[in-house]
Amino acid sequence: MDTNNTIVPGFDNDRDDSLSISLKKAEGINHGLFVYLSGYIDTYNSNFFQKQITKVIEAGYINLIFNCSALNYVSSTGIGSFTVFLKVIKPKGGDVVLQEIQPKVYEVFQLLGFSQFFNIKATLEEALEFFKNGGTASDSSVFPLVISCPVCSKKLRATKVGRFRCSGCRSIIAINDMGDVTLG
Repeated sequence: MDTNNTIVPGFDNDRDDSLSISLKKAEGINHGLFVYLSGYIDTYNSNFFQKQITKVIEAGYINLIFNCSALNYVSSTGIGSFTVFLKVIKPKGGDVVLQEIQPKVYEVFQLLGFSQFFNIKATLEEALEFFKNGGTASDSSVFPLVISCPVCSKKLRATKVGRFRCSGCRSIIAINDMGDVTLG
């Protein structure tokens, strides 16, 4: 079995007590890597996080699936780190998927308005399917879609499944893969 250092030389030379990062090659995904996160990402350890993932990118892995099932907290600085990765990887033809993100972590992404920029998938299968389809959503999607806010009736444009805040009344709106709109 590959260790972090065999996948990315020197990866385990640095450590942080509040964030554990494990790597696993993503077989079948070109330049793909699973990044398992455990702990939390905040202002104090975000530099460590960025340094470690920069090593991953420099090693040639540009299609990253972050497994967030054991990630308990992400501050706005931590979300900024994920944004940096996207900015570096996208021009190289890669992408980032956040998988199994915990509800309280997802809420931070939503409140800061970043949930629309990231590919957030519930399962490993959905994450793999995303990359196997060339970084696009599978099936014949109903998106983009113009919807009406159920509270204030303001017309909004939805580009994908998720939870969003209405720009008119600030209500949280959920949109499923069929385009159905509900509160919250």
